[in-house]
Amino acid sequence: MTEVVFLVEDAAEGGFTARALGHSIHTEADTFDELRLQVRDAVQCHFDEGVRPAVIRLHYVKDEVLAA
Repeated sequence: MTEVVFLVEDAAEGGFTARALGHSIHTEADTFDELRLQVRDAVQCHFDEGVRPAVIRLHYVKDEVLAA
């Protein structure tokens, strides 16, 4: 495995949530900088050193609704 992709969304109570696609890894943080650290830590905890992905991709989804 060369990379793992996280879906990042705004949390309802503020901050951000991140969920790995295809793996049971979830984390959250108050700021995007903190989220980056949390995601790296979660990946290190989830994967053994020899099979850890070389790339972590954060796919940030922001849903906006505009009134017509």
